Amino acid sequence: MALLIKNGEIVTGDSRYVADIWCEDATITRIGRDLPVPPGAEVVDATGKFVFPGFIDPHTHLHLPFMGTCAKDSFLSGTRAAVAGGTTTVFDMCCPPRSAEPADGLAEWMKKAAGRACCDYSFHMGVTRFDAGVEGQLRQIVAAGIQSFKIFLAYQGAFGIDDAELFKTLRLARELGVVTAAHCENAALITELQQQLLAEGKTGPEWHHASRPPRVEAGGVHHLMMFAELADAPVYIVHLSCREALEEAVRGRLRGVDVRIETLIQHLVLDKSAAERPDFEGAKFVMSPPLRDRENQSALWSALAQGLADTVATDHAPFDFQTQKTLGLGDFTKIPNGIPSISERIPLLYTHGVCTGRLDLHSLVNVASTNAAKIFNLFPRKGTIQPGADADVVVFDPAWRGTIFHAGQISAVDYNAFEGFEVRGRAAVVTLRGQIAARDGSPTGPAGRGQFLARS
Repeated sequence: MALLIKNGEIVTGDSRYVADIWCEDATITRIGRDLPVPPGAEVVDATGKFVFPGFIDPHTHLHLPFMGTCAKDSFLSGTRAAVAGGTTTVFDMCCPPRSAEPADGLAEWMKKAAGRACCDYSFHMGVTRFDAGVEGQLRQIVAAGIQSFKIFLAYQGAFGIDDAELFKTLRLARELGVVTAAHCENAALITELQQQLLAEGKTGPEWHHASRPPRVEAGGVHHLMMFAELADAPVYIVHLSCREALEEAVRGRLRGVDVRIETLIQHLVLDKSAAERPDFEGAKFVMSPPLRDRENQSALWSALAQGLADTVATDHAPFDFQTQKTLGLGDFTKIPNGIPSISERIPLLYTHGVCTGRLDLHSLVNVASTNAAKIFNLFPRKGTIQPGADADVVVFDPAWRGTIFHAGQISAVDYNAFEGFEVRGRAAVVTLRGQIAARDGSPTGPAGRGQFLARS
């Protein structure tokens, strides 16, 4: 069905104007003022609203076997929550353990998503070990359209790789022209700090931060910068959380390292005091890298405004508080890591970024959509509004006011990390390739409309 979006204020990463958008055959085919309404077309009146390109979340975990359990959302529930919040494309982390073959891992993730996803999707291919057999599989995976790797400088024995594997992965990435996303910490040092804290009887979730302090993350970034520089390979730092890590990444960039920086909505609006709540409530907020002191937030917001940081993601990793986070009762190292946020990213970013003057509207679009599309080879199919682009559009109502509550949320997890947060603005209408996928915060239409995005 053809779709006409009328009278909205179109905002992209570099332009802003009032016009109509005509969508046909899944793409934007015409943009102009006072476009006629053809017979049978569906019309969305966007008067008084912003019209953004569909938002892209470059970092999710909709399927994640981890720490003895599995993330609570599925590709169905997680992507329903995504489109309700204005996200039309997700990049899920395909993370098979070291004992598994990459090709088998990708097949598992593909099977979980096919016929269930309600938004478009691609994957970052986890490299959790590197040998001759893995290299051959990675070459085939890249040829099939997975144009990014994911590595962990953490989680020793599960996902983490050693330095030789790191260097070989980066060299292969450079040869194949793909980006390597990296979780930057230091696995051995974290293990030692954890054991020391537990031996001292410091077992609650409030001690998670002390086992992974800012210098450990900054050291991981420094380590990655050295290897990326020597391999001459592009890298993408995921979930950067603190000033010290940001400084190391910027130093690498000044030396010529091709490095892009992602931060998370959690690190922009929550701080470490959340993980210090009594009666084990802090476990809801255990993630890695941890929530930091509030003073780090100004550095992250400034980095986004100045273009030093490139994207805002969610690292959406939903684990139930009652049945999964409690695995770490008496031992914080066993709390499944992750804070769910796939629906809340855009309203929180608009409320705490645009409405406070920290970001302008163009920066919002860039850090939540356009930059990810460019970094991961989807632009201009995704991440912008122009003829020929996919008709992924968010009609955003800046006048709407509301409060975030767990009750009624779409994600399957049993709590909301932003409970009670007041927000300004929400997605009034969300389209996926020209079909309405959500209205007023609720997904519409059948499941399974999301498509796998092969990138080249």
